[in-house]
Amino acid sequence: MGDPLTGTDFVDAVAGFATGVVVLTVRDGRDDLGTTVTSFMSVSLEPPMVLAGVASSSYLAEVLSRTDRWAATVLGAKQRALAGRFAAEGRPGARILLASEPHHRGELSGALIPESGVTALECETRRRIEVGDHVLFAAEVLSTDYISRDRKPLIRVNRRYLPA
Repeated sequence: MGDPLTGTDFVDAVAGFATGVVVLTVRDGRDDLGTTVTSFMSVSLEPPMVLAGVASSSYLAEVLSRTDRWAATVLGAKQRALAGRFAAEGRPGARILLASEPHHRGELSGALIPESGVTALECETRRRIEVGDHVLFAAEVLSTDYISRDRKPLIRVNRRYLPA
C-alpha cells in the first residue's frame, strides 16, 4: 500500500470491473475499419449520447478524428469469437472480419453493422477529448439500427469474455 501505481497494477485493479463489449465500426472512403472496445457507455438522455474510448495511437482514432459518423454494436453472448477477431493485433479490415457474419451498412453512418448483436447504434461525434493514451469520442446517437431485447449481452471481466 502506498507504493506508486504501475500500469500493471492499474490494469489488474480495473480488470474486475465488468463491462459490456462493443464493436465500433467506421467507413473510411473505400475501407471499413473496426475494433472491439470495452470503454463505452451512455452519458446523456437528452440528447441521447454515448462515450467511446479508443487508443490514441491507433489508426482507428486517426480515422475517427476525421470521420464524424460511426456505428457501435453491443455484442451478444454468442459473439465471443467476433469480439476476439475485432480485438486481434494486425487484424484485417472490417469487411473481412464480417465476411462470415450477417451484416449490413448503416443508413446514416455507412459503417458495417453486425446483425446478431444486442443493439446497434449509429452515432455522430460531437466532441473529441484526449485523455492519457486514449481519445474519448462523445457522440450523439442518431438512430438505433436495431434492438434485440431477447439476446443476452457479452460481458468482459478479469480479462475474459463471459456470457451474461
